[in-house]
Amino acid sequence: MKIIKLSLAVLLLNSCTAQNNGIKLKTNDNDNTLLWEISGKQLTAPSYLFGTFHLICKDDIPFGKQLNNAIKSTDEMYMEMDMDDPATMMGGLLLMNMRGDSTLKKLYKEEEYKKVESFFNDSLHMPIAMFQKMKPFFLMAMLYPKMLPCKTMSGVETELMKLAKENKKEIKGFETMAFQAAVFDSIPYTQQAKELLKTIDSLEAYKKYFDTMVRVYKSQQLNKIEDLFSKSEFGMQDNLDILLDKRNKNWVTQLNTILKKESVFIAVGAGHLVGDMGLINLLRKEGYTLRPIDNK
Repeated sequence: MKIIKLSLAVLLLNSCTAQNNGIKLKTNDNDNTLLWEISGKQLTAPSYLFGTFHLICKDDIPFGKQLNNAIKSTDEMYMEMDMDDPATMMGGLLLMNMRGDSTLKKLYKEEEYKKVESFFNDSLHMPIAMFQKMKPFFLMAMLYPKMLPCKTMSGVETELMKLAKENKKEIKGFETMAFQAAVFDSIPYTQQAKELLKTIDSLEAYKKYFDTMVRVYKSQQLNKIEDLFSKSEFGMQDNLDILLDKRNKNWVTQLNTILKKESVFIAVGAGHLVGDMGLINLLRKEGYTLRPIDNK
């Protein structure tokens, strides 16, 4: 990850503590943290950036002692979408469907479709007929609970929303559900179907890989999170520009306006933080100072 040279003023801000509305947050001793402070560029108050994981065992969610203080000190919370808006979630149910006359059955050869059908019937106990029009990448999310070793699971975003409500913070989103649905429309349905079948065929291997993802996320090692996105097993390396890079650029454009007006807590998938095109590096290129915050 490229690190820009820091001025003396920035170095002074990068001491062991920083203050925002009377709240002091300790700097992490290295970059292995999911929580980052955004300051500099004449901002009147710091904002915070946090990397999430969409589904995980509830006991494994890495909320450190300082995270709630960071939320308390900000004005609003920004997520990928406004997830506390019922209209957003209800509208999303329709936008999960494939366009045109595409159906799951049309995307597979007969023997492939039977394999997918059997898996949904036997392992998920749901008839595949219910999901004929759903985009295969959304169907893949239904497999995630099969990969977790616990019964009580939750999304990191879900738990952050609870903290936002406890602290009376409004939740806003960078994107609409329609935009996110369009992102998945831009990836050929045939390719999505192939990845779904590949996951079903190699579920045990994917469980081990998913376990690695969870362990790396819990350890908050950003360099290892970045490595995972280049692995062929993850099924994303050919679409990183669509799924991550372009969206990151768009969010930074929005943040250039948002950060001038208010202090915000930003919570997006951890994969959006890392790499040359990750939010940490892109925000630094815009002239902001990003400081790792202890999240233990």
